[in-house]
Amino acid sequence: MRKKSKKRVVWIVLGVVLAILAAAVLVIRAFFTREQIRPAEPSDDAVVETENGMLRGSIEDGVYQYLGVPYARAAERFVPAEAPESWDGVRDAAETGPISPQSGMLGMSAGNQSGTDNNCQNLNIWTPGTEDGEKRAVMVWLHGGGFSTGSANDAEYNGADLSKSGDVVVVSVNHRLGVSGFLDLSAYGEKYQYSGNVGLTDIVSALQWIHDNIEAFGGDPENVTLFGQSGGGAKVLAMMTTPYAKGLFQRGIVQSGATETMGVAFTSREASTALTERILERLGITEENIEEIQNVPIEELEEASSEALQETAEEYQIPAPLSNGYAMEWGPVIDGDYMPTNPVTEDSFAENGKGIDLLIGSNLNEWTMMMGGDQGELTEEETAAFETAYPEKDIDRANKVDTLIRLPMLKIMSHKADQGDGNVYAYVFTWDESRMGAYHGAEIPFVFAHDQNSAEAQQLMEKVSQAWVNFAKTGVPSADGLPQWETYDRESGATMLLDAQPELVYGHDRELMHLLAPDYEY
Repeated sequence: MRKKSKKRVVWIVLGVVLAILAAAVLVIRAFFTREQIRPAEPSDDAVVETENGMLRGSIEDGVYQYLGVPYARAAERFVPAEAPESWDGVRDAAETGPISPQSGMLGMSAGNQSGTDNNCQNLNIWTPGTEDGEKRAVMVWLHGGGFSTGSANDAEYNGADLSKSGDVVVVSVNHRLGVSGFLDLSAYGEKYQYSGNVGLTDIVSALQWIHDNIEAFGGDPENVTLFGQSGGGAKVLAMMTTPYAKGLFQRGIVQSGATETMGVAFTSREASTALTERILERLGITEENIEEIQNVPIEELEEASSEALQETAEEYQIPAPLSNGYAMEWGPVIDGDYMPTNPVTEDSFAENGKGIDLLIGSNLNEWTMMMGGDQGELTEEETAAFETAYPEKDIDRANKVDTLIRLPMLKIMSHKADQGDGNVYAYVFTWDESRMGAYHGAEIPFVFAHDQNSAEAQQLMEKVSQAWVNFAKTGVPSADGLPQWETYDRESGATMLLDAQPELVYGHDRELMHLLAPDYEY
């Protein structure tokens, strides 16, 4: 990465403060203050038969909605969930299900665990029609919040608008997170061989349930696209890496979904082993009494994890994403089995990603506007490079351009293109109507086809949501009024700028990224 100079002093000094603020924003956005999907009135006209029994959903504005549908059942902690129990009669699916216990991020407390449950394997479905013989494209949303926080139940992720406007089936998935989903106990017996990736086993179970049942909801089990933002995008990359998800989806969309240590790469077996040893030592648990881990209150697990994560980060010198120090977050473990490699390999991309088309990109400003951190005072050369890359943007905010996520995105898309098996389409979301910047998550309401506050924003929303839908349907992102979207490779650098007037550009920010991070290789 770029060597720090005097003009970066402000960012360095504020690093720790920004890390704390960033963690607070993540927790707030991901869970505590976000509006949740509201319960609905069940309708006898929305009864569907699944392999486990009859489900009664609701209908609103021509969209069928099924909430809290169980796709698996976690009888114990830290082990893969079992098949869901079947039921007699008709089960109502008109309100959301429990979410995973939450873990803190970047040293912040996990907060109140009320409403959480290890048995959180449930999903939400929106569809224009059921049991109608249609085979609609299926879009499966994996929520953000890293691998530590968040849920599929946020109102922002309500898939009704996208389902109706795009004539697609939208599914959102709850799964285990944080210490509940990624505590690596594999050294303590065969029972726990997949504990370091049990959160991923939940997602795979959800994809298997979707494959086996989605036809009843008007979906095509052979045309499934995963899409996710931030940590959700990193989950898409994890699914492109594990052989256990092979064949359960055909395309992936990664929205601002990686940093160097969460998406480009994940947790090493060595670091995960050291972390677990520290946590168990704090809990007084050994190999001889390992089963006591099943009964430790989640609050105690979180407390034991917090210091252990920081100590392990320092031991293995894991760089913090938003400060100058070290930080370790929960996430998948590269164990050589469930996760054979990192998504990005030395000269290509994970083997299991072959044949999967990828739509990938990030936002112009990500964290730089909302967190107050930026690139410092730019040189004349850097300012000129920004003006060349983004001639329509305010030059006085050139130092707000993001590198934290943009650079890893370039690495991922370049390595995936190098693989030569599956198309890659790149974008940068640059829309900034309110002068808040194209911040982290700003594209989500556009993707989900939620109505916008201005005619110009509404037009962009229609283009973005239609492009995502058409990518899911055909493998090519396209929309009325959108330039023809060409595939990305290292030579062309073809990238769609998503703004009031979308534009396809070629290698537009290469010089800018090189100047801002001369030592970064992708």
